[in-house]
Parts: sequence; C-alpha cells; structure tokens
Amino acid sequence: MPEELIGQVLGAVDQVFQLLNINEVARLLNMPSNRTQSDYGTAVVLGVATVAVAAVVGGIVYFNDGKAPWNRRKKHHPLTKQQWVESFESKEGRLSDGGEKVLHKARKGGIDISIRAEVWPFLLGLYDMKSTSAERQASDVCKSEEYQELRRQCAVLKERMVADSNKSSLEKDDSGSFEKVNEADILESMIDEKGETSESEPSSKTDEVSESKEKQDGVSNNDTEEIAANDEPSENPKVDDILAKGPKALEDYKDWMRIIRLDAVRMNAEWVPYSAVQANVSEEEAARRAGEVGIQDDDHLEASRRHHAARLVAILEAYALYDPETGYCQGMSDLLSPFVALMESDSQAFWCFVEYMKVAKANFRMDETGILRQLRLVGQIFQLSDPQLHDHLVRIQADDCFFVYRMVVVLLRRELSFEQTVCLWEVVWADWAALRLEATGGSRSVREALRRLPASKDLLLFTIAAAVLQKRKFIIEKCQGLDEILRECNAMAGKLDIWELIDDARELLRVFNSKVGHEKTD
Repeated sequence: MPEELIGQVLGAVDQVFQLLNINEVARLLNMPSNRTQSDYGTAVVLGVATVAVAAVVGGIVYFNDGKAPWNRRKKHHPLTKQQWVESFESKEGRLSDGGEKVLHKARKGGIDISIRAEVWPFLLGLYDMKSTSAERQASDVCKSEEYQELRRQCAVLKERMVADSNKSSLEKDDSGSFEKVNEADILESMIDEKGETSESEPSSKTDEVSESKEKQDGVSNNDTEEIAANDEPSENPKVDDILAKGPKALEDYKDWMRIIRLDAVRMNAEWVPYSAVQANVSEEEAARRAGEVGIQDDDHLEASRRHHAARLVAILEAYALYDPETGYCQGMSDLLSPFVALMESDSQAFWCFVEYMKVAKANFRMDETGILRQLRLVGQIFQLSDPQLHDHLVRIQADDCFFVYRMVVVLLRRELSFEQTVCLWEVVWADWAALRLEATGGSRSVREALRRLPASKDLLLFTIAAAVLQKRKFIIEKCQGLDEILRECNAMAGKLDIWELIDDARELLRVFNSKVGHEKTD
C-alpha cells in the first residue's frame, strides 16, 4: 500500500479517535432503562465506528506483511570489523559458514567503511567464498603479475604509437631540419585536436570511437604479416591483437587514451574523506604518478586529486587493453573511482573493476541491447507495481523509460553521494554473491534467507524504479512529456535516502515476483 494512502488512512483514524469520547461511550453502555432512542443510536454509531477503525488498522497491517506501517522502516546495521574478523576460521582462514552470515549482514546493512576493501573482492567473486587465506594470497600474486604485464604492454603500445607518429608526422621546417615526436607530444596533440569531452550524458560509446569499432577487412600492414608469420609465442599478445586488427584499432586506442585522461582529470574529490592515505599523498608522489601516465595540464589539481587521476588513467588504459571489445566509454571512470579511492593496490582495484564490468559492460555496448533490456525491465516494474503510473507513461509516450537512461548507465552514481553509491553497490553485489552461493549448492539456510529477503541480479533496477515512484504523484499530475520527467529525475540528485530506496526496492521485488510467479528474477 502506498505510503501516501497509509498516511491519509492513519490521519482519518486519528480523527475518529478524537471524536470518540471514552467517558461518553461508558455512560451510554451503562445507561438506565429509561435511555432514549437517540441514546441507543449514538451508542450504535460509536460501536460501528470502533469496529471500522479496528478493521482499517488490521487491514493495513495485513497488507503490510504483518507489520504496522509505523514500524516499516527498519534500522540498518552494517557488517562490522569485529563481525568480519570473527567470521573466519583461525586454522585455514576460511569463512566459517561459507560466508552465509557475512552475506546476510551485507545485504541487510551494507559494510563498515574500514573493511570494504577486504570484503568487496568476496562479494564480486574475485575471491571464492570458501577459499583459504593461502589460496587468496596465491591469487593476489598471480593477479598482480598479470596486471603488471598489462601495464608493460600498455607502455609497448604507446611506444609503437610514438614510432608510427615519427614515421608519418615528421614535418620539415624552413631550415631543413626535422623535429622528432615524443609520447607527451602525441598525448597533447590528441587533446588539442579533439577537444574536451562533455560532462553531461554518458554515451553508450563516444562519438569519436563509434566509427572506428567497425571490423577491418583486407589489412595489409607489414607488421601484422610479420606477426602472423612468426610461430613463436608473442611477448606482447595484447598489443599484437590490436595491431592485427589494422590501423583503425590503433586509432581506437589513441582515442581511448585521450578521453580517459580528460575524464580522470575532471573527477571530483567526493572520495577524499574515505581514503586518508591517498588524501595526504605528497606533491612529489602525485607528480611522479602523473608523469608515468602522461597526464597533461593537471597542475591546477591538488596532490590527492592528481594522484587519483593518475591511478584512474593507469587502470583504465590497462582495462582497454584487457577488453578491447569494450575499450573505454564515458561513464566508466565513474564506476572505477570508488575502487581506486578505497583500495591502495592498483592491481586489486583493477581486478575488482574487471569483475564489476562483467555485468556493467552491457551498459556500454554500441548497439545498446544491454541498456534497452534494463529499460524494458524498469517499465515492467512500473506496469506490475503501479498500473496508474504506467498508464500515464503510455499516454504521454514515455513508457520506454528513457528518463532513467543515465541512472542505468552509471548505476545511479550521478544521483547519489559517494557514500550512498558504495552502500548501494555493495548491497547489490551481496545479492549477486548470495545468488551464486545458492546456484552452487547453497545450504537450506541460504535458501531460507533468500525467501525472507528476496535477491535479484537486477536489484539496482528495482532501486531506480523506487526512486521514480517517490515522484509518481508529481509525474502523473504535472508531467506531460519525457523532458519534464527527465528534469524531475535529474533533480533527485543529492535528495535521496539510500536505505529508504533499498527497502522500497525490496518491496517492489516482492510484488514483482509474486505477480510474475517466480521466487526471484532471473
């Protein structure tokens, strides 16, 4: 039952009780035999009113899953450091119950800031929930070496770009001499030629890169022929893969490098209070990191932001090489920033980002199939949970739900504060982990926990729907087009209560599941 209606009913109940004079009721019920017909009528009216009030309150409680509406908002207590430490077996460092209690706590209350960097790899699947400490340490070593290898190949690819530019871009000056091009010149010229990127709507693929994603046919590059002719394993397989696709693939990577740097430098400082070590980094260290990745024109930034931007660049370059089919798109830096802020290791931040992008990269496909699927699901949530709102959206031709496009692409990052964002994301990841645990033979207690508190891989979409439903009255009464709803949705930024949204999202999930006849959404 909508909160607004419940409030109106409770207000009416309060008025009825104010009208009921208890002393008068008692007097009427103990009247002598000479009481009048009017007195009898008054007593009957009071009795009926009392029964009606009881029925209304009982109905509200019944339709609110047995809970009175004034108790509906639960208190949320995060997983604490003590609970986290005590959840491990002392001998091998395994989570004592396969992580069931940890997941339940994280799903209900999030995670204390002091242990987020330790817990997130478990939630995202980087660490197996049943792994030992020795297994995790071995994994860290392997993953770190793999990340460093990606960074090495990034440097090789940039050297190749410099060499190509020196071959094709040498210009003779008036004196007959030639000026050699270096890496910094290339990066600076790329920024000057292309201009700055927009900070408005994140695109599913930037305009500059969209055309260059086409497949190349008939490549006759001499270097690719040499690579194909060489039967020995390559020292730079990721670089060779890009070169083998032809010149356009190399142009793609140049574009990604340019846009990554622009997006990294413009990243705000919301994260600073959550990372004391990085917030206090020295000017020298920040300058060193910025120099390593070739960031230009960042002297106006304070050391902490400069250092943060340099780490973003390094990790996003590595990711573009790791997954060239996705590459880099505007909005991805927003998704990476929380990992960089809360994790001091670039390698760990990179691999957690990789795990997150296994799901989130659908938002950055050129054909937008991933985005369209999610927008359709948001529309279905409205249709099943609030037919009146859905009918209005159909009437004004906004039922495609494009007014939540930005929310879907960057996972509510622009609408929520830094703390709210990571709180929501870790609850979503805990849902994913619980569903993985169930799918791999989870215990009866896991299934029971999921029955009591339903999980969904699309919990974030239910949260987005819950945010919009908070504005349903205004949308129905005032909005007559997509643009008006979009302005109202954009105005939500900074005004949302994250735990109220998550609670409402869970209730929407219950309603959705009950109406489609499934235990959980697939």
